[in-house]
Amino acid sequence: MGFLHEGHLSLIRRAKAENDVVVVSDFVNPTQFAPNEDYETYPRDIKRDTALAVGAGGDVVFYPSVTEMYPEGSATFVEVEGNITRVLCGASRPTHFKGVTTVVNMLFNIVKPDKAYFGQKDAQQAAVLMKMVRDTHQDIELVVCPIAREEDGLAMSSRNTYLNEEERKQATILNQALAEGEKAFLAGETAVQKLVSIIADKIKEMPLAEIDYVDIYDFPSLTEIKKVEHQALAAVAVKFGKTRLIDNRILGEE
Repeated sequence: MGFLHEGHLSLIRRAKAENDVVVVSDFVNPTQFAPNEDYETYPRDIKRDTALAVGAGGDVVFYPSVTEMYPEGSATFVEVEGNITRVLCGASRPTHFKGVTTVVNMLFNIVKPDKAYFGQKDAQQAAVLMKMVRDTHQDIELVVCPIAREEDGLAMSSRNTYLNEEERKQATILNQALAEGEKAFLAGETAVQKLVSIIADKIKEMPLAEIDYVDIYDFPSLTEIKKVEHQALAAVAVKFGKTRLIDNRILGEE
């Protein structure tokens, strides 16, 4: 959705290393925002984005208008149903993934890529898109790339610019809490309830942290589990002031 940072650029560089031509879409998609969310204020700077995208290896920057993507009278949506879109961010943002799958399907139809690159920071989004591609028989390989982090461990996000100095300082607890959970898992703890408690208790050490969710699900199906026996997603969403941040770890990853 634009306002590119190092996380986005790492995807572009990876794509350039593995493909002949790289198209970078830059579009703040209105259908994935709820009425009370930050669509109007979401940061935008297409000149900056273009320079960064080209510098990282992008060959084309696709910057459509809303009316190009959603022509007058547009009434067609692509929606993945089931638990995968109802848990985690889907619980508090029930229309979000319908907007994501609709716009990504449009982008796939317009660009017709062989591969599409997404970041693990939006792990639920990646899981939903994997299911969409599989269920609709699209001949596209989705590549999920590691989370890019600031030096202090905070996951890179366009929304980090909303944080004031103290919120920014306290937000590093997300990565620290997930690391605590991963450490416990590697030490032999597999009970989901216990791992969730370890992560949540660590986050609560920061007074400005307002937890939206701390959950662990099977990955990539996002089905409920009581024990981590295969690959699982430990994910958090926490508000600092008015800014909602997400982060995650994949447990049991080879």
